[in-house]
Amino acid sequence: MKTKILIVEDDPNIRFGLEEVLEAEGFAITVCERGDHAVEAVLKDEPTLVLLDIMLPGKSGYDVCKELRKRKISVLILMLTAKGQEIEKVVGLDLGADDYLTKPFGVRELVARIRALLRRVPGPPSISTIFKIGKSLIDSKTLTLSRDNVRESLTPRELHLLQIFYQAPDEVLSRERLLSEVWGYEYHGTTRTLDQVIVQLRKKLGEAGEPKLLLTVYGVGYRLRGLQRGD
Repeated sequence: MKTKILIVEDDPNIRFGLEEVLEAEGFAITVCERGDHAVEAVLKDEPTLVLLDIMLPGKSGYDVCKELRKRKISVLILMLTAKGQEIEKVVGLDLGADDYLTKPFGVRELVARIRALLRRVPGPPSISTIFKIGKSLIDSKTLTLSRDNVRESLTPRELHLLQIFYQAPDEVLSRERLLSEVWGYEYHGTTRTLDQVIVQLRKKLGEAGEPKLLLTVYGVGYRLRGLQRGD
């Protein structure tokens, strides 16, 4: 069965080009031209991944991404933007996007990013479907984190990070290693992308103040505080 990808792009030339390239790569493609129709299209087509432009008529890509995550729809989101500023990328990731790509981009890079995201969906096979970090119960199938009667949705990338930390308690994991394993390609940007995702994970783990589980190792990366599984 072909992997479904939804393209949300209002520029007909870009939209047609993306559709042609991705169909040639073996993906099943559906398209949407407006931001205010995008959530409905996701619910109808049930794609595995959404290519989501930021500047859209009716509703911005940011608002679409925010609504999808608010509804706990765990579809992969690759945002497309003509803006190269770091803050624009951080905003998208902060709202729950899994990756971003700045226009203009090459076909090879686009396909590589998509395949990298798709490879990371299931996560490491040795991890149980449900596992526990501190007081938080993580369900890999539903992409949710439950703690103190609060249920949070997780992006595939957040889930994968938690799985890596769970497998290596108290081990210092470098930013470069985490970017390589989770982002799935040779990363050339800043480490702020990773740092922003860690901030979101700390909030979901109940660490809005001083972190007790995900600790920063300055100049190196992060580590999960040593604890007994399920402690």
